[in-house]
Amino acid sequence: MLAITGAAFAMAPDADVIGFALGIEYADTWGHRGATHAIAFAAICAAILSAIWKEARSIGAFLFLTFAMASHGLLDTLTSGGLGAALFWPFDNARIFAPYTPVRVSPIGADFFSARGVVTLVSEAKWIWLPCIALAMTGWGLRKAASTG
Repeated sequence: MLAITGAAFAMAPDADVIGFALGIEYADTWGHRGATHAIAFAAICAAILSAIWKEARSIGAFLFLTFAMASHGLLDTLTSGGLGAALFWPFDNARIFAPYTPVRVSPIGADFFSARGVVTLVSEAKWIWLPCIALAMTGWGLRKAASTG
């Protein structure tokens, strides 16, 4: 269940798009890729969940959940558009990009289901999903080798 929660935490920062319907501007602190994409916000959410959910009450679970949510903002800094991510909120509201931005920025809303959305998914597969799968498989293989060795 903790792994599923981590997956939900990894997607949760983009819930900030609800702000568009509420009149919150993209560049505002609580706008898209703002505070919800910050490392501190990830730690706060993980701490709250760790306080109320027994399964998350360990340093390992807290760190896993923090990293799961923080990974979203970190990966968004690798995208080729938008305003960047406010990784260091509340200490700094600046939106930043990584020095290298190979991931195509995703269209928001219904445009996600367009030709541009498909190109974005291919870009994410190439730069995010395939390397993550390779890393996971390497870890799995090393673990298996260690247990049989």
